[in-house]
Parts: sequence; structure tokens; C-alpha cells
Amino acid sequence: MKIVFAGTPEFAAQAMRAISAAGHEIVLALTQPDRRAGRGMHLQASPVKEFALENNIPVLQPETLRRTSADPQKKVQADEAYERLSSTDFDAMVVVAYGLILPQEILDISERPGRFGSFNIHASLLPRWRGAAPIQRAIEAGDAKTGVCIMQMDAGLDTGDTVLVSSLDIASDETSVSLHDRLAQLGADLIVNALDTLQQGKDLIRVQQPNAGITYAEKILKNEAEIDWSLSAKEIDRRIRAFNPFPGAISQVNGLVVKLWDSRIPDAGAISPTRGIGDVLGFGNDGVYIQCGQGILEVMQMQKPGGKKIDATTCIQSIGADEKQLHFQSKE
Repeated sequence: MKIVFAGTPEFAAQAMRAISAAGHEIVLALTQPDRRAGRGMHLQASPVKEFALENNIPVLQPETLRRTSADPQKKVQADEAYERLSSTDFDAMVVVAYGLILPQEILDISERPGRFGSFNIHASLLPRWRGAAPIQRAIEAGDAKTGVCIMQMDAGLDTGDTVLVSSLDIASDETSVSLHDRLAQLGADLIVNALDTLQQGKDLIRVQQPNAGITYAEKILKNEAEIDWSLSAKEIDRRIRAFNPFPGAISQVNGLVVKLWDSRIPDAGAISPTRGIGDVLGFGNDGVYIQCGQGILEVMQMQKPGGKKIDATTCIQSIGADEKQLHFQSKE
């Protein structure tokens, strides 16, 4: 199978590597323009672009695929991408966390006679968590399960028919890092399965998404990162794990901003609350006990500005205040 691949982050690159390893030929890669990142703010290629360059796969990096853009430069890029796709010989398009909306005219190219259309790898059990951040929102909401859908794309936001679905349990200590890695592997396996099925001349059974149970996974914003300690310990625990690694949950303790990277709900009776919301109740072998609006949270890993991630006890004790004077300020 000859594949046009559109994607940007590591989640997409893992699927790209699997497709190539399975013997399918990626004839063209579309990915986001290089972005500035890191301490030096140098331009960095996406993981998809890096794999494409390493394997001599042509790369397109338009800022938009909409040929109706009012920006002359963006319109030129979109026109060039449309013409390149139109003249490329391929069997199907695979789209994974690309970051750009594919207009209907782009989807139409992949649906020309003799082609199979465009397939998307989406990291949720659709129609739950359509949108940009399904992994983080599933953890934040306390979902027990999630999974991957291979979807036949249409012009809507994750509204196409599903052709393959596989689920997995979300562990009680799951972070977005760990869940991302498991879903990336699952997605890579499923898309190879789908492409192999088509190559063998078999049909993929399309299942229309139900109208019930639709939710949207809005993009994670940095201003969501600050913890509100008046929430329950369970809610805060889920948020800390959901926001690891981005944007990283933050709070102020005695006026110092710290990032919170790891947490858990301690065993019942581990410590008795004696003070107010946000107060440090004591230190365990692994972490710091903090009073929440309902229940107690144990935070195990923190990071001070300019420092490294360290165990929370060491981090908090380095502030130098007496235990009874340590207080985490709630989001205003």
C-alpha cells in the first residue's frame, strides 16, 4: 500500500514507524512547520518530519490546507499542498494528531476511484472525547477505560465512522505520559491491521458513531494548571496526573511556585486532618500530605523553579519553614 501520512508529534511518529516496518510505502508526509522550543528557542522539526527525513520521504509543511485563506503566503502553501497531493500516486491517507483541519477537498483526493480514503487514529472511545486532548481529559474525568478508534474521516471534528476499536483500562496511577505511550502502541498496531486488511482485499466494516455519549476534549491551556485545593483529593489527584507532562500542575507554597508531578490518595487513616484547606499535615516515607476540600492528598514529586524533579518531602523541607506553617495556596 502506498500511504500519504499526516501527523506531527511522537504519537503520530510511532504509527508512522509501524506502517513503514509493516512493509507499506509512505510516499509523502505532511507535518506542522518547525517550531521554536527548548531553552535556546531553536527551530525544531517534528518527530514525523525527523522520521521522514531519515527515510528519504518527501515532506510538506503548510501552515494551513485551506486554499481560501486570506493570508497570501498561507494560500500559496495550501495551493502547493493541494497540487502535490493531487499529483501523488497513493492508496490511502493516514492522519494522526496532525494539528491542521483537512478540508473536504483534501479528503476528496483520498477518495478518488481506486483509493480507500483517509483514516484517523484517535485516542479515545468515540464519541467520547472528540477533539484535541482526549488522553488528558480521560484521566482528568476519572474514566475507567479509554482506547483507540481507527476512523474513516469526514469533514467533521472526529465524527467519521469507526472501522476498528480497541479499549484498555486506565490505571489508578496513570499519567498522561504512561497512557500516551500505551495508546500510541495500540494505535500503531490497529492502523497496521487496517491497512493490511485493505491490502488483502478485505473490507473494513464501518460503524456509525452513536449520537449519545458525545463529549469534547478541549485543548489543555496553561491557565488550567494551577491547583484549587478546595476541590476533593480525588479531583486534584486526577488533575496532577492528567497534566503530567503538560502543562504540569502548579501551586504556591508559602509564596513559592512549585510544580506537582506525582500524587496519590493515601490509605484511609494514614493521617488525620487537623488544619485548613491547603495546609501541610505532615510527611510520609514517600510524600507530603496536604489537606484538600474533601480528603487528603499525598504528593510525591515536586519541582522548584529552575530545579529538577525531586521527592516532595525534600522539596518542601528545603523551603525552611516549620511544618505547621507550610501552606499551599488555592487558585484564586
